[in-house]
Amino acid sequence: MNTTVKRSLGAMMLVGTMALGACSGMTPRERDTAVGAAVGGAAGAVMTDGVLGTVGGAAVGGVIGNQVGKHRHER
Repeated sequence: MNTTVKRSLGAMMLVGTMALGACSGMTPRERDTAVGAAVGGAAGAVMTDGVLGTVGGAAVGGVIGNQVGKHRHER
């Protein structure tokens, strides 16, 4: 991995960690959606090394997190 990717990934992890601190007032499903979007965005950035991949990954991750949260918390 080159230096730019390492720094970008580190920055995203830091921002993601800080953003999760803001999740205290969220419902579990909202929190799952936010976590999915953060993980998807990070994965999209690493795989495509572009803004479009980051946004696409965040969108897909948010939808997946929302649906997983929906089924996990309905029980």
